[in-house]
Amino acid sequence: MDFELDEEQQALREAARSLLSKRYADFETRRGTVADAPGFDRDTWSRMAEMGLLGLPFTEGDGGMGAGPVEVAVVAEEVGRVIAPEPFLTSVVLAGGLVAATGTAEQRAELLGGLASGESLVALAHAEPGARWTSTAAGVRAEQGDGGWRLTGVKEPVPQGAEADVLVVSAALPEGGTGLFTIAGDADGVTRNGYRAPDGSRAARVALDGAVATPLGEAGQDQATAIAAAYDGARVAAAQQAVGAMQVALETTAGYLNSREQFGVPLKRFQALTFRAADLYVAVELARSLALWAAMVHADPDTSAEERTTAATRAWAQASKAGRLVGQEAIQLHGGIGMTAEYSVGSYTAHLTTLDHLLGDARHHLARLAATVGDHAEVDPLG
Repeated sequence: MDFELDEEQQALREAARSLLSKRYADFETRRGTVADAPGFDRDTWSRMAEMGLLGLPFTEGDGGMGAGPVEVAVVAEEVGRVIAPEPFLTSVVLAGGLVAATGTAEQRAELLGGLASGESLVALAHAEPGARWTSTAAGVRAEQGDGGWRLTGVKEPVPQGAEADVLVVSAALPEGGTGLFTIAGDADGVTRNGYRAPDGSRAARVALDGAVATPLGEAGQDQATAIAAAYDGARVAAAQQAVGAMQVALETTAGYLNSREQFGVPLKRFQALTFRAADLYVAVELARSLALWAAMVHADPDTSAEERTTAATRAWAQASKAGRLVGQEAIQLHGGIGMTAEYSVGSYTAHLTTLDHLLGDARHHLARLAATVGDHAEVDPLG
């Protein structure tokens, strides 16, 4: 595999970096942005739409740019470098990806068109209290009557759930399976209580009390497979987003070791500290390679669904493991200031932890991989 980006991908990276790094060049700007609702900068969101970033993964027929997983990963890394609070991962990649996979032509045109233009925000309401990282729904149930479909139950956490114009909600179907529905965020029977996640991004508890819903795609169809595939795509992008965050945390830590003196000498002169910094470098580079490899696997039209799932699981397992190591070590190597809210490394660690909570931690995904080891005659590290 060729891991080098082509000229167009490099240009995309530079454009995304220019926009996001200018907006969040000062870390205090991000801190101020997440302090107030909606938790991200709508002007930056609009400029991302103007550049085509919000429509990047969608087909041109659906109002998008027709790009692939590698281009999405390129943008995700730039989002991670400044931990931009704009919901590119959760709204565009995850919720938008699910709409693109399951919606009718009319639904895709309406929902993805509005999302790509930045005019509307779409959120996926799938996680439920007491359930972790499953592709099925049980706590929210769908019932069909004379007035159409109605949903009852609770979803939490729902990324950007309090701010979204449209909610894509998963629900247990009367005949079995998990269906998908759309509900307007301000519809009757919908109660949304928003709060800040550990990294400052926004989530919500969404309670549904007989809320009228519209089936996404074919009514009554089990969409659990599509939900699982959408999360796999999000894990690939999130792995690259985590790489961006880890890279900056590593650079910040290395800069501190080079500049901070103790006993009259720079910290970088202490061999034990440089060894720990070297371990972080290796972890980040391994995560970077696996993330880009997984994006290329997902971009290959000949790849099977099983291979896509395995690639996403491998990439995210390593990104999660490396993120925990880098975050903890960055805080420790900075000494006391690493724990202060005013210093950036703590926020980077909180962001990496929040991604874990959204997509599953390394232990969960290593268990998934271990469960399939017996299915292979041999282990191919890049197969």
